[in-house]
Amino acid sequence: MTLSLLMLLAAALFCTGLFGVLTQQSVVMLMMGLELMIGAVILAAAAAWRHLAPANADGQVVVILAVTAMALEMAVGFAVVTALFRTGEKDLTDQAAELRG
Repeated sequence: MTLSLLMLLAAALFCTGLFGVLTQQSVVMLMMGLELMIGAVILAAAAAWRHLAPANADGQVVVILAVTAMALEMAVGFAVVTALFRTGEKDLTDQAAELRG
């Protein structure tokens, strides 16, 4: 695949995630949109690394660290959403904002 096709795919994923973040009120759907956006950034970084410096392994390490951080962030986010739902059955962003005291 060419760099332009991979960047186009990353842009499409990012726009889809941005649309999901801006239109959804469910916390889970919001997190899925964020996941798509982060995945698009990682894809763009990996594609740029592959086409600009394929002999250097630093890009692979950065991508692996980014994917690991993304997985940890999503695990913590889903734990918070589960705790919110268990305490007050709040699963929408408007309802979660009411929990501020």
